[in-house]
Amino acid sequence: MKTYKKGILPVGFKASGISCGLKRSGKPDLALFFSENPALASCVFTTNDILAAPVVLSKAHLKNNSSFQAIIANSANANCFTGSAALKDAGETARVLAKALGLRKECVLVASTGIIGKRLPVLKIKRGIPEVIKKLSSQGIDKAAKAIMTTDTFAKIFSVKFNVGAKEITVCGVAKGAGMIAPNMATLLSFIFTDAQISQGALNKALKQAVDVSFNSITVDGCMSTNDSVMLLANAKAGNPLINQGKNLNLFTQALSLVCLELAKMIVRDAEGASKFIKITVKSARDQKTAKAVALNIANSNLFKTAVYGENPNFGRIASAAGSCGAGIKEGNLKIKVSSLKKKDIDVEVSLNQGNSGAVVYTSDLTPEYIKINAEYN
Repeated sequence: MKTYKKGILPVGFKASGISCGLKRSGKPDLALFFSENPALASCVFTTNDILAAPVVLSKAHLKNNSSFQAIIANSANANCFTGSAALKDAGETARVLAKALGLRKECVLVASTGIIGKRLPVLKIKRGIPEVIKKLSSQGIDKAAKAIMTTDTFAKIFSVKFNVGAKEITVCGVAKGAGMIAPNMATLLSFIFTDAQISQGALNKALKQAVDVSFNSITVDGCMSTNDSVMLLANAKAGNPLINQGKNLNLFTQALSLVCLELAKMIVRDAEGASKFIKITVKSARDQKTAKAVALNIANSNLFKTAVYGENPNFGRIASAAGSCGAGIKEGNLKIKVSSLKKKDIDVEVSLNQGNSGAVVYTSDLTPEYIKINAEYN
């Protein structure tokens, strides 16, 4: 398996990114991802009760359609919490794009990220659609990745290549996210593409497993967004034997999980105002659910996160956070190891001595810069 810290779009995919005027800065704010032939789709969305219109629309398209060819995503505006207008604007975006591409609107998935509660300037998006289509390219993934950024400081891209039989398969993903990061999932958008020939059931199973160990295993501030979307398209252009189960599905899941995990780690490393990258490993738990709950409790503790920022070895904060999630931890069984707080990458290992299960969660420290960024974000 070969890995690349760059975007290598699979066969049959194109992407582009432009500025259509949503950002005052003039930076790119509209991205398009396109498959030359119909592709299977599998998606995971936020579990927030307040759903942004693009999530509602994309869910409806997934329910009523079995193949997809385009994803359009804008930054700077979440298209959320503006009443019935939000769904109308999302639908109009899909309709205009589909017409321009010669597709049914149900073949389009829509995503947005940015400010909640402001009407989407859909006219600007509609005016930008001809240009973003014109600039579609097999080399356009970098521009698309930049167009979905909000408070991100760098574009997040990762690719993997591997073989099934004699056929080479590519999995390429991009993501955005830096704040409002918490399962399930985070203020993140991630778009992943593969030319693998794979069944719908296998694709769904692989994505669920990949998201569980990546995007649902990170937290920056414990805040869940309204727009979180992970969208995976598979267009079968690699011509490999159908992946349905067994070792080939395991291999595909491994590749997909690697792409998702690397993107998730990039999100934590780019966390708003962060100065530390923290890996929390919980071992010897009675089951995986308990292990993950303890890890997330520690990762979401503001006392722990500020202590790491201050390089203050007050590990009682870890013990307190671990013990507060109702896991029945005994003081004499709890073992804590922490690497040097002077370094940028911090490792925290917590042993519960209850069983044989474990979990890993990634987080960042909490700094004055995080407060400044979010106090001024509007």
